[in-house]
Amino acid sequence: MSARKPAPAFELPNVGPGPDPCSLATLARNESFVVLLFHHDDACHDCRAQAKKAGDRYAALRARDAVAVSVLPTGRDAAEDWQERFELPHPVLFDPEAGVGDDYGQPVRLPMFAELPIFGRMPAAVVVDTRGAEPEVAWTYRGKSTWDHPSMTTVLDGLDSVRE
Repeated sequence: MSARKPAPAFELPNVGPGPDPCSLATLARNESFVVLLFHHDDACHDCRAQAKKAGDRYAALRARDAVAVSVLPTGRDAAEDWQERFELPHPVLFDPEAGVGDDYGQPVRLPMFAELPIFGRMPAAVVVDTRGAEPEVAWTYRGKSTWDHPSMTTVLDGLDSVRE
């Protein structure tokens, strides 16, 4: 991403570790970077794998003064199920209206079918730099299909590219 832009503020319920509700403003007080992982569906194998890999790379994120945040476009029950099953070490937010995903430009393949996993939202990852006076979107990855999830190596490389 060449030009930075202000990061949209958000506050969502959190069923994982961290504050509940969880907001960008709260995270910005303690973290230099917030890595938002916009999953397209709670039942998606690749989304689950990405969240678990973010948990596995927790130490690498913390070493960069960053925290991962999973954002699910589902309700509380699905998000709680994720947290109970995967015991993720980072916040797990749920956004049934997908407003935060929209605010951050999470792609939607066919908007009229956005509620259907195979046709709706695509995965996205966003690195928010919170070191300045106002948080800025510093790096993004927008999936081109429901299976196009960035690897955690790609996300960490994106994070490293904006840390300088």
